[in-house]
Amino acid sequence: MSIKVLVFDYRESEKNFFKNNKFQNFDITFYRESLNEETVKKIPEEELKNTTVVSVFITSEVTENVINSFKNLRIISTRSTGIDHINIRAAEAKNISIVNVEGYGSYSVAQFTIALMIDLVRGIIPASRYVSDRKNLCTDFLGRDISKLTIGVVGTGAIGAAVCRLAMAFGMKILAYDFIERQELVKTSKVEYVDLEKLIKESDVISLHMPYTGENFHMFSTEQFDMMKNSAYIINTSRGEILDTVALYNALKKKKIKGAALDVVMCEEVSFRCDKLSKKLNTDFTCLQEAKAVKELAKMQNVIITPHIAYETQDAIDYLLESSFKGILDCVKGGNHYRVN
Repeated sequence: MSIKVLVFDYRESEKNFFKNNKFQNFDITFYRESLNEETVKKIPEEELKNTTVVSVFITSEVTENVINSFKNLRIISTRSTGIDHINIRAAEAKNISIVNVEGYGSYSVAQFTIALMIDLVRGIIPASRYVSDRKNLCTDFLGRDISKLTIGVVGTGAIGAAVCRLAMAFGMKILAYDFIERQELVKTSKVEYVDLEKLIKESDVISLHMPYTGENFHMFSTEQFDMMKNSAYIINTSRGEILDTVALYNALKKKKIKGAALDVVMCEEVSFRCDKLSKKLNTDFTCLQEAKAVKELAKMQNVIITPHIAYETQDAIDYLLESSFKGILDCVKGGNHYRVN
């Protein structure tokens, strides 16, 4: 008997993986939509009854109501490292296992981070806009030599460590902050671990690579921006909740810092998905403030905003899917190697 799997957040870039890999023991149905309290109502009753596994991405909202809609769900597989889009308590109450993917796209995100840094420091994007549209008033394209700069890496897990290695190749001085200091980075990449305040004050570029825990909500806000050099840049390719976007906008407007690059923002469903905005208008003031700040930031010549694509290379997506199904199979067989609960 095959295992019924529903795959949500299904994208064009995932098609080849499923075309090239046959899962004989799985009956898979694909949904381009995210799984949430609205879309779960559209799922046929037969599928709600027979589905054993759901596979989602971070754009899904797996609430208690969503979980309770499924009658025989046993596994929630998220094609991400983060799991804060899933109600863990509700899953545990029904003995549903949650599996995730650790360390996917570490090189992809690290390379994207370095690309953002170069774009910021060298003013590549405003220079390109100037050529394509002479109405653009930016004519100051004076940059800095990357090898003369100090990068501060906040979080040295798989992605942060990869950023450190790439930064070393550019000849940058590397400061790092983390609860756990990786001695191999100190030895091989000349990384100097310092306290967070020293990193903030001395870095020319600050790059965030911390997982979101709830405790580090707005870890970078007005106080931290005030401590940064006026010539410094900040890059966030980790989680939007770590950085206070409204405070960032104010810091840039007051020229407290030089520039910023964001691949993630809080309330991404509002800022990056126009169809969700109307649903939030009367219900979530925080997300409206966030969306307004993102809109204003996007107008600035010294800001780069991309729609959460740092991880998105074909190699990273294939690895993510392969690991997801390894995790599902491991869990089905009673293993807990990929489980987070």
